[in-house]
Amino acid sequence: MPIDFNHARHAMVEQQVRPWEVLDSRVLDVLGQVRREDFVPVQHRKLAFTDLPLPLEHGEFMMKPVIEGRLLQALDVAETDEVLEIGFGTGFLTACLAQLARSVHAIDLHADFVTAAQRRLAERGITNARLECADAAQWKTAQRFDAILVGGAVATLPESFTHWLKPGGRLVLVRGNAPVQEAICLRNDTAGRSIDSLFETDIPYLRGFAPEARFTL
Repeated sequence: MPIDFNHARHAMVEQQVRPWEVLDSRVLDVLGQVRREDFVPVQHRKLAFTDLPLPLEHGEFMMKPVIEGRLLQALDVAETDEVLEIGFGTGFLTACLAQLARSVHAIDLHADFVTAAQRRLAERGITNARLECADAAQWKTAQRFDAILVGGAVATLPESFTHWLKPGGRLVLVRGNAPVQEAICLRNDTAGRSIDSLFETDIPYLRGFAPEARFTL
């Protein structure tokens, strides 16, 4: 029996995302508008709106919709913001951010992810997102951003990520040691940096930012 994706998308927003304390109307609207099913691997398309992480190539994963919603809400993107996304995977959150912000610069380690995401964004007429194949651990830029979203967990907060923030900017990521990680929002205020704890979760690590392996006898 064919799936009614519009109904499934609406149910995802109303029965999964909104009940998990995502109340920002702009975030709910964009999650209800962007066709998530077009951004998941074809073999998992029927699972696009389930409360599950979806496997991607290279051992990567697409986050659950509820986590995507909470992170987008915490980022608090304004229409005038310039946003950096680190680790964009399929490009779904890139598409969401592009509707919320003035511009998006997104980087990912995998060249095939970049090619596929560029095609998906182009098919939807999204022109304010620039995608780049780059390793976040080595990437350098003189640009500073109003908001930064990290699409995978990090063991500890990389200092380089905070350097890419404008004064008053926000950085949203998940940090810590699995299986108990913490989503945080770092604010680069004029009086100094502040960190708000958002919620506990457990997501795969951004490549190159996992905890160092420890060996015990």
